[in-house]
Amino acid sequence: MSEKTLLHRSLDQSSRQDQTLRLVQLAMLTAISSILVFVCFPIVPGAPFLKYDMADVPVLLAAFTMGTPAGMIVLLAASAIQAFLFGHDGPIGFLMHVIASGTLVLVAVSLWKALKKRRGSMIIALVCGSLAMALIMIPLNFIFTPKVLMDVPVGEAARLFWDGLSQGYDPAGYSAAAVNAYNAVKGLLLVGLIPFNLIKAGLNSLILYFVYHRLAHLIRKRAA
Repeated sequence: MSEKTLLHRSLDQSSRQDQTLRLVQLAMLTAISSILVFVCFPIVPGAPFLKYDMADVPVLLAAFTMGTPAGMIVLLAASAIQAFLFGHDGPIGFLMHVIASGTLVLVAVSLWKALKKRRGSMIIALVCGSLAMALIMIPLNFIFTPKVLMDVPVGEAARLFWDGLSQGYDPAGYSAAAVNAYNAVKGLLLVGLIPFNLIKAGLNSLILYFVYHRLAHLIRKRAA
């Protein structure tokens, strides 16, 4: 057997081992994210039903160490487990989690790479990602929360949000449930929803920052 053939076989075996290890690491991070959703507690006095959890930390860790696609895989898998197996608001909860946390991941990792991973660039990227997540959650709460709270059709809630944003709205044109849900979300926006999402994204980003510098080399060792 030639040296060239042996080299190819060795490379193929190494590649398969790296792929297997990568899958194991993704599965572990998904499992950790799914479990962390149960370690939760309120952080905003005005909205005690909004509970903080660290489920996004493994998602961010996967994205920053193995790339954005890896982070999104962990996010999609963990969100599906949380929404459909653990009963966290079903399809609506799944969609809101993916969009919100996906925004955090995409903005933070993209900006970090754009800044050439310079010293301090991760902090800037995570701050911007946290702000983007808090901003995207504003329309998401107006559009999807009424469905969860009062079974308001998503289309009606979206129209009401747009009318309220652009020109005001005529309550007579909407159901009482839609108007009540809209007003409830609007009333909680500044005292509950925005502070909560800023604190949640900020804390998870801070935890990721410290965890990353301790674990990145272990994850990248064979999964680069």
